[in-house]
Amino acid sequence: MISNAERAAAWLAAEPDDDIREELRSLIGGDESVLAERFGGRLTFGTAGLRAEVGAGPLRMNRLVVRQAAAGLADWLLANVEGAAQKGVVIGYDARRKSELFALDTALVLAGRGIRSMMFSAVVPTPVLAWSITHLGAASGVMVTASHNPPADNGYKVYLETGAQIVSPVDEEIATAIAAVDPLSVDLAEPTSPLVSMLNDEVRQQYLLATQSVRYVTDVEPVAVAYTPLHGVGGATLVEAFERCGLGVPLIVAAQYEPDGSFPTVNFPNPEEPGAMDAVVGLAERSGAALALANDPDADRLGVAIPTASGWRRLSGDEIGWLLADHVLAHTEGDDRMVITTLVSSSLLGVMAADYGVHAEETFTGFKWIGRTVLEHPDRRFVFGYEQALGYLVAQPPLDKDGITAAVLIAEVAACAAARGSTIEEKLDELAARYGRYVIGERSIKMAPSLSSQVVERLKADPPAKLGDIDVEKMVEFPEAGLLRLSLTDGTRLQVRPSGTEPKIKLYGEAVGADPEAGLNSLVNLLQEIAASISL
Repeated sequence: MISNAERAAAWLAAEPDDDIREELRSLIGGDESVLAERFGGRLTFGTAGLRAEVGAGPLRMNRLVVRQAAAGLADWLLANVEGAAQKGVVIGYDARRKSELFALDTALVLAGRGIRSMMFSAVVPTPVLAWSITHLGAASGVMVTASHNPPADNGYKVYLETGAQIVSPVDEEIATAIAAVDPLSVDLAEPTSPLVSMLNDEVRQQYLLATQSVRYVTDVEPVAVAYTPLHGVGGATLVEAFERCGLGVPLIVAAQYEPDGSFPTVNFPNPEEPGAMDAVVGLAERSGAALALANDPDADRLGVAIPTASGWRRLSGDEIGWLLADHVLAHTEGDDRMVITTLVSSSLLGVMAADYGVHAEETFTGFKWIGRTVLEHPDRRFVFGYEQALGYLVAQPPLDKDGITAAVLIAEVAACAAARGSTIEEKLDELAARYGRYVIGERSIKMAPSLSSQVVERLKADPPAKLGDIDVEKMVEFPEAGLLRLSLTDGTRLQVRPSGTEPKIKLYGEAVGADPEAGLNSLVNLLQEIAASISL
């Protein structure tokens, strides 16, 4: 059995990048535990693709790992998708460290296995890549991005020919194909290969043309909007989308507008994180804007903040979803309409759907499942889908979340409210008066993935009879999502699951006309007690 030091030496011989080689040289001969963190296994390819810190070894993101992944994807496509070689694969990338190199290596590996590759010649938002798959009739799509992860990370996201992200069992099948490839000896085509082509800006312009179909009320006067892409790649595309859709030019946080993978002004480039939207909220407040908007770095998520009587506040993902859903349902017709949300999102969307007389579906956590659910109901007309983690789909294609078209539509919602002499805050109050005031709460507990899974399993095996002073009425398991749902006798709904992309356990609470905080706090305490007992 070869040692981690021997694996590292073999990796060093094959590593193509000077900076990663230098990093690896500094590790060889050092602390064995550090080498084990890099060479004691390999990144698992799952429904989120690959995502990790950029660095040396099979447990980090680097060109050798990407080449192995691209080769495995190519082998799976050739075996499972008719005409894959001719249809080809579309490849996009963001501004993170080594993204362009990862994208180019992917193109050359695919070409080396006889598959046509079409690579964007500049950074693009994830929604543009996803949209382009069906537009170009490709067999698959690859987006090099770590989305909203910390600055040191990068990632590799795979789409099917439908424009939807991969789901089980395809992820397992691709993972098996990847595992069969030696990452140190993957053949690449020459950069001049006729199977490799570069896409100019025409495809993105076609996407922008399609964004105009998102509008329902085109004659309303636009409101002032402040915007930041958080150093990501969505800035230019969102600005152009607003102009094309008749919404004017948003006010821009200049210091965060240009793509920069080091994210110099934000610690964590995720609109959900406290402080991430401070700069755009400050700009909105100074300028008297009606909305403050933020995309995450690859622009598939949307954060929203609004002015209220007590100051500016960031809307929850569910509140944004309610506003968009009500707007879409109020401006569409037909009992064949369908809306979709995820298990951990608010249950209010189902109530709204019943009120409007349309179909509602609840699916597993992760937007990939919303895309799958659309495909499973060809007899229904999908009009809206969302997940509480700031993911929204207001038009299709793509069959994936799109923070740019969602921004267009929320700006229209604000404009329609202003035309009535109202505000977004008052619109939320109207929804509460109609359906009840749904109160949402979230928590997370930082925890290693292996421990978080054990903690949730222990909770499932021995569910509590009470949380605080409130009885637990029932617990329901959703094994495909790794999620437990606890219903309390006071009407509170609590849900818990290990995160699929971060080292934490996530908790979600919901109550109508009440506050789920007490139940969430009690559940947090219980999970921490379980974790402590396992660690002893």
